[in-house]
Amino acid sequence: MQRAAVFDVDGTLVDTNHLHVVSWWEAFRQAGHRVPMHAVHRAVGLPSADLVAHLLGDGRDPGQDAALSAAHKALYGQYFDRLPALPRAGELLRRLHHDGWKVVLATSAGDAELTALRRALDADDAIAATAGADDVDRGKPAPEPVEHALDLVGVAPERAVFVGDTVWDMRAGRRAGVRCVGVLCGGVPRADLEEAGADAVYDDPAALLASLRDSPLG
Repeated sequence: MQRAAVFDVDGTLVDTNHLHVVSWWEAFRQAGHRVPMHAVHRAVGLPSADLVAHLLGDGRDPGQDAALSAAHKALYGQYFDRLPALPRAGELLRRLHHDGWKVVLATSAGDAELTALRRALDADDAIAATAGADDVDRGKPAPEPVEHALDLVGVAPERAVFVGDTVWDMRAGRRAGVRCVGVLCGGVPRADLEEAGADAVYDDPAALLASLRDSPLG
């Protein structure tokens, strides 16, 4: 039977969370909103519209939402040619592919951003499919991104593991009925990931690869 290893990308495989934080912080600042960076960091991983609503609340002017998202996209796009993959991330994907797993990316990134992330990973030969923000109606923590990723490769939830770096990832995976693995390289504390549903937590892709045999992906 087929098995699926579903991966979030930002903060999990590519070291981009703090770039997103700075880009969102500047987008909010330009629009006249003072949002602390630590609050932005805790919201990273949500789809853009949900992140804005989460940080600014119901009292905001929703007419600004699209402009804020566009400003973030433009600011973050300046980094597209130098996004850094996390240590041994591509090697981890290739090892899982070699071991017979269907590797799928499930991300809140749009098409252009996803192209830049895949270029940073340089592991297209190991990736069976991608589920991006444009492919689902609701992003994480809703289960749809993970469910869509599994549909793409025809794997049942009980035969899948989802790897991510945020509480939104863990909640999405749990709601989709898959086992969840957390990584700390996105900056979210271990206790928060475990409370949100992580079965195991590792420092980064390199640590997961080193412990692969004894992990949920073993």
